[in-house]
Amino acid sequence: MAFTPFFSLQELIDIVVMIAAVGFIFKDAFALSALPGKRDEYDPIKAARKRIDFEGMKAAIIVTAPAIALHEMSHKFVSLGFGIPATFHASYFWLGIGMVLKLLSFPFIFFVPGFVSHAASTPFVNAVIAFSGPAVNLALWLGSAALLKTNVKAKYRPLLHMTKGINMFLFIFNMIPIPPFDGSRVFSYLLGLAGI
Repeated sequence: MAFTPFFSLQELIDIVVMIAAVGFIFKDAFALSALPGKRDEYDPIKAARKRIDFEGMKAAIIVTAPAIALHEMSHKFVSLGFGIPATFHASYFWLGIGMVLKLLSFPFIFFVPGFVSHAASTPFVNAVIAFSGPAVNLALWLGSAALLKTNVKAKYRPLLHMTKGINMFLFIFNMIPIPPFDGSRVFSYLLGLAGI
């Protein structure tokens, strides 16, 4: 039996591009230096680095990569679990739009970082595949909220707060029952199951 990889080379490239682009787009929103309790003394080297803001980009990747990449990967793996071929694609057009809006300092940035294409199946299977992405965000949201109620180390608390917030947003946003969100597919497939 020949080995079939879970990811093609193009999918791996798309994952890396998506994570890097999302890190850049959200680098200011997740800058650790902007959080309360962080002191910022002037240092010319640090000031030059801050213009590029590697710290913010790193924090954005730590928070958004699991939220977005695992969301999309769950669509792929659940689809594969049902025996349905699936492929991940970075949405280069929308990532480009997001980066342009970021460079133009728009206050609200809307973009679609990626998507998974798969063959159609029964309404139930399609609903499960569609819900699997938001389900990951729900698990990350509730998991980070639960960890924040424990004696987790103070240095991890800002990342957990950001993880909780982004995953809450992604779960609620993706469950909106309007195309092209996952919620529209979940509800339309369930209505199809009910014969409505």
